[in-house]
Amino acid sequence: MLEGAKLIGAGAATIASAGVVTGIGNVSSVRLHSVARNSSLAKQLFGYAISGFALTEATALFASMTASLTLSVS
Repeated sequence: MLEGAKLIGAGAATIASAGVVTGIGNVSSVRLHSVARNSSLAKQLFGYAISGFALTEATALFASMTASLTLSVS
């Protein structure tokens, strides 16, 4: 029974991967629209986009760490 609970917990932790994919797509889309509206801010918007990518990827790392820790609990 404990093994099944561990697998369910790890699966629930990896659901965050879908959110990460959606977040990266959203950051890319918003940057593309913003540069299309005002191309003079392209360099500044690139910095903001990189920050958004980094925060979104951190969520993926935390989710994978949570899943691996859930599976390693005895």
